[in-house]
This record gives sequence, structure tokens and C-alpha cells, in this order.
Amino acid sequence: MATSTSWTRRSFLGGIGVVGAGLVLGVRLEIGRGPRAAQPAEAPPLEPNAFLRIAPDNTVTVLSKHIEFGQGTYTGLATLVAEELDADWSQMRAEAAPSAPVYKNLLFGRQGTGGSTAIANSFIQMRQVGAAARAMLIGAAAAAWKVPAREITVAAGVLEHASSGRRATFGELAEQAMRQPTPAPDLLRLKDPKDFKLIGTRLPKLDTGGKLDGSARYGVDVVRPKMVTALVLRPPRFGAKPAQVDTNEAEKVPGFVRAAPISSGVAVYAESFWQAKTAREKLKVRWDESAAETRGSEELVAAFTKKLDEPGKRAAKRGEADERLAAPEEGDRVLKADFVFPYLAHAPMETLDGVIERTAEGGVEAWYGSQFPGADHPTLAKVLELPPDKVKLNVLFAGGSFGRRAQGDASFAVELATALAAGPEGRPVKLVHTREDDIRGGYYRPLYVHRLEAVVDKDGVLAAWRHRIVGQSILEGTPMGGAEIDRTSVEGAADLPYAVPNLTVELMTEKVGIPVLWWRSVGSTHTAYSTETFLDEVLEVAGKDPVEGRLALLGEYPRHAGVLKAVAELAGWGRPAPEGRAFGVAVHESFRSYVAQIAEVGVDKRGMPKVYKVWCAVDCGIAVNPDIIAAQMEGGIGYGLGAALHNAIDLVEGRVVQSNFDDFRPLRIGEMPEVEVKIVASSEAPTGVGEPGTPPIAPAVANALYRLTKRRVRALPFTRNLGGA
Repeated sequence: MATSTSWTRRSFLGGIGVVGAGLVLGVRLEIGRGPRAAQPAEAPPLEPNAFLRIAPDNTVTVLSKHIEFGQGTYTGLATLVAEELDADWSQMRAEAAPSAPVYKNLLFGRQGTGGSTAIANSFIQMRQVGAAARAMLIGAAAAAWKVPAREITVAAGVLEHASSGRRATFGELAEQAMRQPTPAPDLLRLKDPKDFKLIGTRLPKLDTGGKLDGSARYGVDVVRPKMVTALVLRPPRFGAKPAQVDTNEAEKVPGFVRAAPISSGVAVYAESFWQAKTAREKLKVRWDESAAETRGSEELVAAFTKKLDEPGKRAAKRGEADERLAAPEEGDRVLKADFVFPYLAHAPMETLDGVIERTAEGGVEAWYGSQFPGADHPTLAKVLELPPDKVKLNVLFAGGSFGRRAQGDASFAVELATALAAGPEGRPVKLVHTREDDIRGGYYRPLYVHRLEAVVDKDGVLAAWRHRIVGQSILEGTPMGGAEIDRTSVEGAADLPYAVPNLTVELMTEKVGIPVLWWRSVGSTHTAYSTETFLDEVLEVAGKDPVEGRLALLGEYPRHAGVLKAVAELAGWGRPAPEGRAFGVAVHESFRSYVAQIAEVGVDKRGMPKVYKVWCAVDCGIAVNPDIIAAQMEGGIGYGLGAALHNAIDLVEGRVVQSNFDDFRPLRIGEMPEVEVKIVASSEAPTGVGEPGTPPIAPAVANALYRLTKRRVRALPFTRNLGGA
């Protein structure tokens, strides 16, 4: 099996399609620490790279190392470059960078998008790219005009020498600039934030036009000569393997090409999607289920709940919570609550799809919305026994992800590669997941159960807090696994910000044969709900207001307190709610961003919650584009609310019950509340916004619902589990 990892400058620059004249930062640009702010991780010397192109037509194209699936990455990265370049926004363009080691995420160590890190890891890097290009353009102008570089000014894409009256656009100087030396990072002077002209403004998104006129390309849009379409018949239980395949009936379907076992089941190849789908329905497979998971959700919840009676591995500890709970003092009030969180599918609007073909040079080329090219690229090479430089991975737009495209085991890349290997010789393969494949295909947010216990003393002080969590590990079996504590299971709980003198957080990780994966905001999807609803119970027993009680416990966490104060002011906390409604609050930090939300909630005719309005305050450091930040908060609220109200993946004897949007339905437009967002001003480095808007919405709604109805919801979703003491 080939293991070569060589990358040459010629093959890399050829891979990005550098043609014609212009300025391409395709030289060794050592991106490092900026002079005014520290980036999140040390940036090592980079290989020959290209982060932007300035064409003779005066357009500036930023190559985004992060996928664009609706979160605004293209616009954000282009803003960082344009700010230091002093470009006019009308010049700016963005497109996907190819898969290459140089485009590594500085926080991951390899190319990938996730963990709300796109802007966080690029804030200094992409500004340095813009500053370097600006310096090269100035150098070219100074040489051409024979004037000192310090006398040249740059504004809105034009260089000017005032005393001589010389002017030139970026495009006119681009070719000469290419011959200038690339400045070292320590010689670049980045702007002081007070001088920003583009960062912090509401610039229009760069990808909107292509999505309106249909020119934006997704995996399903790719068509190659002689291409076949493949759909996979997956086993009815996770872990089963095909034992016998009968294609007799499938072969009668017009357009059927072949069927073959691959990594994830049996691939059915045909001339079109509908022919492949029809043939798949005719396929008869006997499955070997000897290694399959046969337990259902009820059995798993029961087994996990039983584990809550045992101590787990400690993820956090201060003081003596166990002792305080075991021996309450006079006047103590002891609280206890168990919570159940179901498996959840991601259900992005675009299901997984991709195209792959063999090339005339003996390699392969693939096209799809790859969220982790740094994992997918070497996986394609390994499965197909090719050196990495024989694999070209074109990253396309994707219609959402919420974590689904970021498999730690690169399972879609494996499936795509094995589909090509098993497919008809010499023909490209388009692999498509149907919605049923998406909902029933696994890689879910894990099922978790929690138990929280607390002591409130006679003076109303929160004296002890114990939190036990039981669930599967997302990281196990991935390059990030192996630690005793899966941090993704306890984030948001082990780092609880509230001042509690005695605190213990414990984790019990169970092995279940259901493939699991991070889901938008990962561990905070369940820890925010359990901690924030339980804290409301604690504050009620202590006789304290939900906002003031939280603020009293957040003395050492000013950014939590800052968003909580901001949202309380925004919503007018303390005023009476409209008749038949109540307010609920929650605050949570995830991915180093701080979000507080207040929900205004009523009940419908069935007694189910109806959310009328949500006020949201977010502190995500320097706001690169306020419109995108607000949009991500709104989207995160809608996504989290839909899941909390309606969604669960149920298993019966190991078989998934749900299959499509009729029984795993997203939030509908009539259920979407009005959302008002306040961005808290900050001079801190930017942090993520793609995920942090999701965790607080469900507990804010639950807390409002309790104030209105006196009903606690300790198992999600709401519409199934309303009730409880």
C-alpha cells in the first residue's frame, strides 16, 4: 500500500489551476504571530501556498481553506484579507481552496472546518496574507514609478503617489507584484482595530449570487462523461454485513449496471439516480447480524440509568461534593433530577453525495462537500492504494452539515473510494445518499443520561453539586480518541462557571454498536440543558431570581455575566410577561463564545410549548461581520429549538424507526420565533458563532415553560416528554 506524502510546489500550484498573469501568493509565506494580537495556536512554517489571487481585471480571489456550507466562511475570510489589503469590497471573490496540507486549520493541525474555528484560527493568518499582498503591490508600484514606497497610499483597491499624480489599480500592478519578495511576518504591520474599515461592518455575502443564479456547484451538480450513479443498500442493523446478494430482480430494471458489496453495505450502480433507487428496492440481501447491535433505545436508557447509581471517572472535582450530599446538614435541601437525551440525526438539507473518477495519469479526482479534507484526502489515497499526490479532492459548496460531514473516521471518503473500486471499470461514480439513508445511516448525536444532585443550605447558598453523565464516546475510534475522559461528553459540565464550593463531575462511557458523531455544539447539546434547567430548580428553592441568582454565581466569569446582563436588558427582564406566557433564561459558553438567551413561551391547544420571541446576546470577540453573526445565532436557535421540540432517533431491537422529515421533522416556518440579537462589543480575538447559538435555546424554553405551567421537562423532545415533577 502506498504511503508517500510528498507534495511538490509544481504539483500543488498546478492543482489550484494557476494560469495567466497576475499576483498569486504561491511562494513560501511564513504565516505567524501578528504584531497586535495572538492567534489561537502557533503557526508553523508553511509549504508553498496560494491564499489569494489578484487578476489583471482587478478582482481579488481568496482561496478559502474552510468549506462554505452556509455559515459565511467565504465572506469572513475575504473580509480579513480585504481589510489589510485595503481592497474595495466589490473586488472581492472567494472560492474553495484545494485539498492540500498548507491549508491546515491552525487549531486542528490539518485541513478541516469545525468546532466553530474558521475565523478564530484565520484571524491573524488571513490578515497577514492581505498585508503581504499589499506590501508586494506597493513594492511593485515603487519600482515602476521610481518613488519611495513610504509615499504610496492604498485605498479601495487603488495605489496612489500624491506628489507625482501616479495611480494604478491592483490589477494593473499584479504581474509586477508577483516578482516582489514576500515580506516576512515580523515585518508586517497589521492594523489597529480602531482603524478597521471592513471588519465589523455588514458586508454582503460573497456566495449569495451563485446560489441565486444556480452557478454554485454542489456534489449532486457534478456530471462526468460515462458516469454511473450509485446508491447503497445499508444493513437494517448497525454492524451487520452482507452474507448473500441476489440481483435477479434488480437486473430487470432498465439502466441497472451492477451491484457489489462495499464498506457500508451493497452498492447498486445504474445509469441514473431513479434507476439505481429502483434497482436497490429490488435487491435481495441476506445479512449476517452476528456482530450487529440489537438493543433498542428503551433498553439503552434503562442500562445507562442504572449506571447512574455508580461513581464514574472524574472529569472535574473541587471540594467534597460526595460527602456534602451524603451527610446533609440541618436546614439543607437536597435536589436530584435525571435527564434523558435521545440519539439525534443531523438532517442537513443536502444529504451526503460526491463524484469520483480515475484519471488518465493513474490517479483519482473527487468532487464533494468535504468538511475535513485533511482526513478525507489521505483516506481516499489509502483505500485506493495511491500516493497522496495522485489524489485530487475538489471541495465544493455543501448544503449544511451540523457535524455530519466531519466524520472522525472519514467514513464517507471510505464509502466513496470503495464505491469506485467496486464499480464498473473506467466509469466515474456519483454516490448519493437519500434522505432515508441520511436519517437511518447512523453517525448520530449520542444518547445520554444525566443525574444532577445539589445541596442548597439553610441560607439559600448552593453548597454542593454532583453531575453524572452516561453515554457513548464520539472520539473513540478516531485519531482524537484514547483519552480516559472523552472531553466532548463533559464539555459544558466539567467547566461549569458557577461558584460552587463542592463540585464533582463524573463520566461513564458505554460501548454501543451505534455509530455516533458530533452534532451542532457537540457536548453542549445536552450539558447546557441539564445544567441550566437544574440551576433554575436550585435558584427557585433558594428563593432567587433566575437572572440575579446566576449573576451572583458568575463573579469569576465576567463574559458569562456580560451576555447575561445584556440579554436581560434587551428583553426587559423583570417586567410582567404577556398574559398566558412566561420568560425563561439560559446562558452557556461553547467554543469560547458566550451566549445568553431569554425565551418568551406560551402553550398551544395541546399544551405544547409555543415560542413567540427569543432575545439573544453573544460575545464572540471582535465581530468580523455582524450580519453573519446574527444569522448564525438565528439559525442556531431555530435548529436547537426544532430538535428540542420534536426530534429523536428511536431504535427498536437495533432498527431505526424514523426515516424522513415526516417523523424526524425540522422546525417549520410557523414555529420559528422572532429573534433579536445583541452582539456584545469586545476587543478579544474572534471566536466561533456557528454552534454557540444552539445550546441555550432548549433550557431557556424549558425554564419559561416551568414558570408558566409548573411542569419540568427532563427528557427531550418536549412534544413527547412533557410532564414530570
